[in-house]
Amino acid sequence: MDARAGFKRIRTAVLWYSVFAVIITVLLFILNGRLTWSDLAGQFVYCWIYSTSIGGVAIALIPRVWMQSACLAEWLRWTFRVAAMLAACFVGCLIAGLVFVALRWQPMSLYWAQFFGTFKLAAFLTVIASVTMGVYGTLQARLEETTLALRTKELERERALKLATEAQLASLESRIHPHFLFNTLNSISSLIPEDPARAERLVEQMAALLRFSLDASQLGLVPLERELKIVADYLEIERARFGDRLRYRIDIPADLNESRIPPLSLQTLVENSVKYAIAPDRAGGEIHINATRSDSGFSVQVSDSGPAFTLESAPTGHGIDNLKGRLATLFGDRAGLTLQRAGGRNSLILSVPLTANGHARISA
Repeated sequence: MDARAGFKRIRTAVLWYSVFAVIITVLLFILNGRLTWSDLAGQFVYCWIYSTSIGGVAIALIPRVWMQSACLAEWLRWTFRVAAMLAACFVGCLIAGLVFVALRWQPMSLYWAQFFGTFKLAAFLTVIASVTMGVYGTLQARLEETTLALRTKELERERALKLATEAQLASLESRIHPHFLFNTLNSISSLIPEDPARAERLVEQMAALLRFSLDASQLGLVPLERELKIVADYLEIERARFGDRLRYRIDIPADLNESRIPPLSLQTLVENSVKYAIAPDRAGGEIHINATRSDSGFSVQVSDSGPAFTLESAPTGHGIDNLKGRLATLFGDRAGLTLQRAGGRNSLILSVPLTANGHARISA
């Protein structure tokens, strides 16, 4: 069993190395359109050796530092983690350079010049990749622990935690999917020479999105205002990719800011609109988010101009289907998700109950 697990880790690691090598190669092609296919093949091998060298050291070092620093204060914890990432990058770059010298692809006299020239970009990508994979690994571990607890503890209560963790993991998977990661990095790299302030904001928004996804399973319910901040960060990241094709409006009454909803629930609906309404349409479209209060609770509506669909067509275990299960577990029949189609627009409506003090109430 241990041998199988070890083989799976190695296979996954090699896959990630290849993915990042492809990402960097495509970035180089975009930045320099004069490259030939032969040049691209050479650049891929070059990037793969670097990603494998750095990744091998990172896999041996970073998980240990990540776990052992978990009990430290936040600033000290992340100081150790970032230091470990940079150390892995430093050693990996040294190893990759020695490989090139051993293969006679470069003379020893150019070793240090090549090293310092590559280290800056490699350090940036290593930190991004390590944080992403570390967060993803932490979520997987929490999901496995919750699944085990379901067999021995209160079934319904633990099922709610499991569903929340699965939704969190699915949301993070969509953000660290190679396409999303590449698109975000590409947007950042293209903005650095033109609008460095916006590029810096995108990095901060991406970090906030990953951090919120990591913390979501511990939050229970979150204020609507906080969920909307994450939604706005996500939309701004995607807007850097789609430009004016993606337009959005958020109209939420101020008296609903402290109302509570499940974390990443509204973000799931917005992500669905981006994927199926904005991305396939060359003209793009507008996503409109608004909310209304009722006697028993409140409703948040996400509307878009995408093609018609039904809630029953949502893939099992992901996105909208997962959100429906979470709502049923948390609130019973007092909450729900409905779909309306009018005037060529889809409107997904998330309904959540309120208590007397304006906060959502969870079923016992």
